[in-house]
Amino acid sequence: MKRLVILLVIGLVAAISIPLLFGGRALFGELAAFPLQQLVLMLLLIVICWNINALRLRLLLAGRAGRLGQTRAVGIVMSTEFAICATPGGTGGLLTLLGLLARRGVRPVQASAIFAVDQLTDLLFFLSALIGVALYVVIEAIDLNLGWLVGLPSLLLVCGFILLWLVISHYTRVLQITGGWLERLKVRRKARFGFARRLLHFRNALIETLRLPRLTLLSVFALCCAHWMLRYSILYLAVKGLGAHIDWAWTFLVQMLSMAAGQLSFLPGGAGGAELTSTALLAPLIGKQSAAAAVLIWRFVTYYFYLIAGAPVFLAMAGRAFAKLLARRR
Repeated sequence: MKRLVILLVIGLVAAISIPLLFGGRALFGELAAFPLQQLVLMLLLIVICWNINALRLRLLLAGRAGRLGQTRAVGIVMSTEFAICATPGGTGGLLTLLGLLARRGVRPVQASAIFAVDQLTDLLFFLSALIGVALYVVIEAIDLNLGWLVGLPSLLLVCGFILLWLVISHYTRVLQITGGWLERLKVRRKARFGFARRLLHFRNALIETLRLPRLTLLSVFALCCAHWMLRYSILYLAVKGLGAHIDWAWTFLVQMLSMAAGQLSFLPGGAGGAELTSTALLAPLIGKQSAAAAVLIWRFVTYYFYLIAGAPVFLAMAGRAFAKLLARRR
């Protein structure tokens, strides 16, 4: 717990310091001139995103969590996304979701499968969006030397989907290979069989979730697209509110690359890496001061606001179980 708090504090300091270093004193003038109604609109979009994700969760659960209302589902989403923002690599998100759904009778393997399908729809959206951005770059004759910014993430996503398909299709061979590795590492036979059994249960739960009606899965993907289109419009609105102009497709690419770079910082919420990458990519187009101000506003809406609004909801829904876990470890 102490390490987690220290990492979170370091991440917040890094997230604020980097834009300040880029923008200097002029940054405060840019922030003061930012329209308040624009900021309110951006925060409202995040609230809409929470509701969209709550509806996605309810569709994927397909009644397995009993009568899960929209308000309770929004609480689960806010708690999960708070844990994602507050832990390195977002590792706390899955644990929070497992714990909250377990209270409603959803087995951990089922919750894990639902989380996996949710992530798969996100990856499918990003792959589709990158293809769209690539076409935009070619049609608009934007600097083709920047093509690697689109090509590399697209290649990684395609490879990821192929690898996942191979694992699911040839799971028996995968279990044999992993079993051999574990045996060489001198893992006990009972532990190896337990690991294989859990993998099989997860695979079966994943296939069960993917066998939901096609209309349900299409609705989940449509909601996924709506969520990310709104979420990835935040930086565009921040730049526009500062009086600068930039294409929406470019802000989408900047956010995607920045969040990927943020994962390499190993700090909660990708702090430090996300700010550094996004400011560096925006500065040549709109200037250092405007870029720093836009990044600071963008991160306030998509990171700090998640922590501020999500913390009380997380404590209300998962605080007791979290306290029990800490007491048990002590």
